[in-house]
Amino acid sequence: MFSIYILYSSGSDIYYVGHTDDVQRRLIEHNETSEQSYTSRHRPWTLVFTAEISEDRGLARKIENHIKRQKSRVYIEEIIKRGNISSLIKRFGGTG
Repeated sequence: MFSIYILYSSGSDIYYVGHTDDVQRRLIEHNETSEQSYTSRHRPWTLVFTAEISEDRGLARKIENHIKRQKSRVYIEEIIKRGNISSLIKRFGGTG
């Protein structure tokens, strides 16, 4: 099952949106992987939102890309506040 997740960096005061089939593994990777990356520069990360999407990675990727294209902190904070993205799952082809 693929999920959408949102991480928050309190030190940098930014959010990061991603998708994965293992949220806990990805959180560890974002916080501990030795390679230089966007997320390595903003550690530590805290998981602030997760939602199971589908067995279809493509659907999870579409939703992730939609959220990122909004380029809106307010949009991300609304998702966190609502605690679900069922409307996006329906919009992009799932049954959520």
